[in-house]
Amino acid sequence: MRRIYLDHNTTTPIAPSVQEAMLPFLAEYYSTPDFEYPPSRIVEETLEDARGQVANLIGATNEEIVFTSCGTESINLAIQGTFFRNPADISGHLVVSALEHAAVTETARFLKQLGVELTYVRCDKNGVVDPEAVENAIRPETRLVCVTLANHEIGVIQPLRQIADICRSRGVLLHADAVQACGKIRVQVQELGVDLLSLSAHKFYGPKGAAALYIRNGTPLAPLLHGDGQERGLRSGQENIAALIGMGAAADLVRRCLDESADAQAKLRDMLQDRLSAGIPDRLGIPGAKAERLPNTMSVQFPGVNAARLLRQADSVCAYTAASMHTGPAGNSPTLTAIGMGEDAAAGTIRFSVGWYTSEEEIEEAADLLVSAWSNLVR
Repeated sequence: MRRIYLDHNTTTPIAPSVQEAMLPFLAEYYSTPDFEYPPSRIVEETLEDARGQVANLIGATNEEIVFTSCGTESINLAIQGTFFRNPADISGHLVVSALEHAAVTETARFLKQLGVELTYVRCDKNGVVDPEAVENAIRPETRLVCVTLANHEIGVIQPLRQIADICRSRGVLLHADAVQACGKIRVQVQELGVDLLSLSAHKFYGPKGAAALYIRNGTPLAPLLHGDGQERGLRSGQENIAALIGMGAAADLVRRCLDESADAQAKLRDMLQDRLSAGIPDRLGIPGAKAERLPNTMSVQFPGVNAARLLRQADSVCAYTAASMHTGPAGNSPTLTAIGMGEDAAAGTIRFSVGWYTSEEEIEEAADLLVSAWSNLVR
């Protein structure tokens, strides 16, 4: 059966050129970096080239990029590393938006157990965090503010520059989870004004097992992993060389075609919305549609049905259901709870995220299958 993959926010396929860049480092160049013999020097030089490619994607310098194994590790390093600078005094105050990924919220809960005070900042019904609300949440003891650049579920882009200006004026660090944003929209750390930013290769046509944390020069951070001192002592442990080289290749690839791919994906997303709206007139909900969104992302609230049952009916369509994250009340997602959506409506919500290889024919077929499945369920 033909599968129509509309879940690129969960993970993307590895681009062919990225796979090609990785292959020599899975076989011929298997040495570790940092040694004086020639194969090791080749690995080290190529790894630094990859670091430069990642840095170029977000407008950073090589020295500001620390490689990690995944976005979750990058986020944990940013947040825990801020509060663990003095292990004898893990205290202070952390501000987190209500729209964060579990990698942020679960880390925040862990720190709360250790004595860190925690404040959540709400968003409006469109999924936008008010910079003034962030400012009101900051206290003299606040060490860090965490606001995602683009929400993973409804795709809404946050006003990070305004929030960064507030944080800087108050002497507070700002971390941005840009895992969903990098490779889809322009992400430039100097324009955003952030101190810490997380990104992950498998969200932009690179391999799993490779990610990075941007650390603005001069930003103090404590390591989570201790050992031989790789990554300038901030992330000890042998690097996943082939995957990180793939991340660099993917970063360079998406940087060079960012505007073109964004326009193409927005066209496909809007086509899907139009076809679904035509088949389910006046009843379709689009959370976050009135705010600026990622060009490839759309959440759809199908009235009167359960999203998981709907996808089982249209089982050739691969997409993400809101209830698949069981961290909110009754299986509701924290994002949909944050924008005020009730449990029944959230249970009928599906996120669709198109990608480079999505075709118009697939969009048309997916829409027809979904409308047909919805019609059968509401009879």
